[in-house]
Amino acid sequence: MSVPHELSHDAERTRLAQADAGEQAWRAWGPYLSERAWGTVREDYSEHGTAWDYFPHDHARSRAYRWNEDGMAGVCDDRQTFCFALALWNGEDPILKERMFGLGGDGGNHGEDVKEYWWYEDSTPTHSFMRWRYHYPQAAFPYDDLVSVNTRRGRDDTEYELVDTGIFDEDRYWAVTVDYAKASPTDLCMVVTVANRGPDQATLHVLPSLWFRNTWAWGLPGSDRVPHLVGEPARRGRRRASSRGPAGPATPARLVGRHDTTGQVVLAGDGSPTPLLCDNESNAERLWGLPGRSAYPKDGINDHVVDGAATVNPDREGTKGALHYVLTVPAGEQRQIRLRLTRTGPPPGTAPPPALDLGTGFDAVLWARRAEANRWFDSLLPETTTPDEALVARQAIAGLMWGKQFYHFDVKRWLEGDPNSSPPPEGRRQGRNSAWWHMTSFDVISMPDPWEYPWYAAWDLAFHCVSLARVDPGFAKEQVLLLLREWYLHPNGQIPAYEWAFGDVNPPVHAWAALKVFEIDGSRDREFLARVMHKLMLNFTWWVNRKDTGGNNVFEGGFLGLDNVGPFDRSAALPVAGVLEQSDATGWMAMYALNLLDISIILAEQDRTWVDTACKFFEHFVYIAAAAYSQGLWDDEDAFFYDVLRLTDGSQVPLRVRSVVGLLPLAATTRLTAQTLERLPELGARIRWFLTNRPEYAHVMDARRLGPDGRQQRLLSMAGADHVVKLLARMLDTDEFLSEYGLRTLSRAHLDKPFTVTLGGQEFGVGYEPAESTSGLFGGNSNWRGPIWMPTNFLLISALRDYAAFFGDDLRVEYPTRSGVQLTLDEVADDLSARLISLFTRDGWGRRPIYGAAQLFQTHPDWRDLIAFPEYFHGDNGAGLGAWHQTGWTALVADLILTRRPTPRPDPPR
Repeated sequence: MSVPHELSHDAERTRLAQADAGEQAWRAWGPYLSERAWGTVREDYSEHGTAWDYFPHDHARSRAYRWNEDGMAGVCDDRQTFCFALALWNGEDPILKERMFGLGGDGGNHGEDVKEYWWYEDSTPTHSFMRWRYHYPQAAFPYDDLVSVNTRRGRDDTEYELVDTGIFDEDRYWAVTVDYAKASPTDLCMVVTVANRGPDQATLHVLPSLWFRNTWAWGLPGSDRVPHLVGEPARRGRRRASSRGPAGPATPARLVGRHDTTGQVVLAGDGSPTPLLCDNESNAERLWGLPGRSAYPKDGINDHVVDGAATVNPDREGTKGALHYVLTVPAGEQRQIRLRLTRTGPPPGTAPPPALDLGTGFDAVLWARRAEANRWFDSLLPETTTPDEALVARQAIAGLMWGKQFYHFDVKRWLEGDPNSSPPPEGRRQGRNSAWWHMTSFDVISMPDPWEYPWYAAWDLAFHCVSLARVDPGFAKEQVLLLLREWYLHPNGQIPAYEWAFGDVNPPVHAWAALKVFEIDGSRDREFLARVMHKLMLNFTWWVNRKDTGGNNVFEGGFLGLDNVGPFDRSAALPVAGVLEQSDATGWMAMYALNLLDISIILAEQDRTWVDTACKFFEHFVYIAAAAYSQGLWDDEDAFFYDVLRLTDGSQVPLRVRSVVGLLPLAATTRLTAQTLERLPELGARIRWFLTNRPEYAHVMDARRLGPDGRQQRLLSMAGADHVVKLLARMLDTDEFLSEYGLRTLSRAHLDKPFTVTLGGQEFGVGYEPAESTSGLFGGNSNWRGPIWMPTNFLLISALRDYAAFFGDDLRVEYPTRSGVQLTLDEVADDLSARLISLFTRDGWGRRPIYGAAQLFQTHPDWRDLIAFPEYFHGDNGAGLGAWHQTGWTALVADLILTRRPTPRPDPPR
């Protein structure tokens, strides 16, 4: 096996360079195994799209997945031919703990919700070193209790969590940690540490598992070859005559797999575990009362360990296997298992596998990769970073790395069904995603969360890429490009939104993300920008053709990711005949036009054919920004942008809800410098023509001032210079949007004065609710009626930086509003960043706001430094809400930490 190369400060960067150059496939193996495949659209073949019911958690241990696999602490190759994961049994549970448990959309009183606690403590970009942590109760896991109590609770009640059951009382749990270190791209050393935190001796069954994804059972031509896995117990060598001690093992226990495309893969473990083998096939008899394909189906290991059933293959052969360890650990002590997962030969992989080193060579790999990871992360962090901030940033980045998942979904095949399966219901051909038959996914993609959202979401992915670019710009660029590729982008130009409804509309942030990634990567890769640009122009045209019903340059778009921020569901049919013209959609499109203008300018500096494109998107921006005012989205009296309901009789109803919808137009801004216009005189000429011949548009580009070089620059902004100050007065008001921990999505003014409107004889309203709303719109609890969201905060902070680059220190605003303290826009952005970072870091009392009143997470030394990255945060106290585990866009906090300005800024009153 490979020996680790010499420890180097730049070892991880060397691996990244080798991977980007195609020299060594360091990204080929990674944590790409999902943590939930059940309850997903891909596995749903029901008539009415009831994914949670069609494939529930109870089926997962017994039913072969069609499109992907799941497990705990899992890794696989980037084609998911094989999978490795950890299974556990505490001797009390009714089933093995092979996957995390949670409630589906209809089971949780606040929507889908995982009911377990695990964390990603570490991962380098190449996954050369990783660490995963899980707290597993020693008493029987309260499956039925969690289901029944949450079923009884309503939206007005809090969620009933695992910690609420008392199962962690007296520290009666196992702290299970897995460390991973790569000796080579396809040679992975692992240490499983199980620590008994309880007051009594306890026994834990540990089952490191290796299996092949089932690609053979579906009747597809050329895909019927079945891989082969055999189990071999540890074999001890002979004792020399001169030796009085016991003989040591000559060959550790192992699982040896053979696959037509992967070759030979071996999982070896130290000690003397028992190999258990079955088949990754459905237990048709248990599930449907029918004969199955295998006498030892997928749940055979589960039934054998839990019930002692004869359900594993006595010949130790199959397609799914585990090394079964039984560890008895005294109170307060721990035990370790060493494992090595290695590709030992190319196809056909029939040669005898070599012995795998689990001794000194193994130790050297683990030590070197851990040290290299420490040095690499240290090199990323600014010198002023506190140890607690460093801990948060490292775990945020680790979560992004662990959020990379293998995603396989052939929509046409899914709609039509497989040859060996019953035909899907006819209604599916007109149902969910039926218009996306062209789409075929077979990629590793950055997911919002490997359990709660184990599928990509277009605008989530754009935000992930910004933080990803700080650590792995090559992968970030691939991800930006991926959803624009021909097998994703719809022929009409639409970007797929997410698996539950590819045709939903996500905000058009891909161009913004592409620019951010380009800048973070050193502003060199113009080929990347050109590839992005070609596809984004198709998507921009789709928006213009499909989401501007009136052709008046103001846009619709539906919910646009902002669930229930308005008085009614913006994705559903309107309560009256008309069109809802949206300030956020129009702001997004103004920003989109400016992003494409900026990309065109960058490309035109080396290729003059892009000048015409720059002129085109300059004009698009001007028309959109001007229309926001002429069509009534801007309310001069309130100094705010609102949605407007335009009725069929020509009248309009402004929906005066002060929400993030009215702040997002601030993000539509850029600068044009004298140098740019000199390099691109055609663009300068077009702007001069506009100013002369279209004076009605001059107000959206009339802000001019001298830049730091003493030369003129021009501000292009949907919010004009005077409107920026007025909007910021709202945004930075503690009685409205500004909270201790960032910007709320809805003005707190609506707490005492909810907005109401009567339409079609019905009354609709919006009131401020800092946590999950009691509204049942959009299928469940509203997410956007008060909480703090990281991505919108990040966009607005970025906008403040852009305005600061134009106005410099000359423009100061009151911060907070009515405080009497005047700060520059950069100083405001600094403080907003600090507020968001403070969500995660310990305050003066040693408490992390994200954990709210959960004492176990606030004070227990074994829990308090394990960081969750929730979907959003309580608008008043900062407690984590929504998807509470590892939401990728919340990892933007790492970007805020990594880019903190070193100069201390004054602390304004709060």
